[in-house]
Amino acid sequence: MKTKLFLISGTFSAALLLAGCSTPPPQNSSNLCDIFKEHRAWYKAAANTRDKWGVPIHVPMSMMFQESSFRHNARPPMRYFLGFIPYGRASSAYGYSQAKTETWADYQRETNRRFASRGNFADAIDFMGWYMDKTYRINGVSKWDAYNQYLNYHEGWGGFQRGTYRNKTWLISVARRVDDRAQMYATQLASCEKELQRGWFRRLIGF
Repeated sequence: MKTKLFLISGTFSAALLLAGCSTPPPQNSSNLCDIFKEHRAWYKAAANTRDKWGVPIHVPMSMMFQESSFRHNARPPMRYFLGFIPYGRASSAYGYSQAKTETWADYQRETNRRFASRGNFADAIDFMGWYMDKTYRINGVSKWDAYNQYLNYHEGWGGFQRGTYRNKTWLISVARRVDDRAQMYATQLASCEKELQRGWFRRLIGF
């Protein structure tokens, strides 16, 4: 009997884990309040990242939208030789944060989170908080500066120092869009964060 209960419990836990990793993208990615109301656990994870790394919620959320459109299994498109022979992807980027394998390994080692997964939202946004904090410490970029934070995120700390983005007009345009979205998200969050902070019971009774 105990063995059966253990198996059932293990199966149920595995199902919950898989379900958490395959959360569908929010229906309205243009409104941060709608995103967090649809995925309440995401707000808690984002708030934990804010408290842990000192990053405002709207900045990593805007960067994450740009990187993956909030898809847990996002990755660069496959490249094809002669138009039909696949020969690999442009990079090892994967998941919500589009973290590359080697950078993710650095994060796991430095934070002692070896079981963190790029396909898990809470882990992915914690990674982004870690990266933004290092951007601030290495290159002196404010954690509120979505434009330059994104350029660091895309080009790497060394690339940003060398100014590799300066001749990439397309990247500068993308960074501006990230900044615009971050400002929009900040305004939206200010209007609903008190409601998001209420527990499920208080929401249920309308208090």
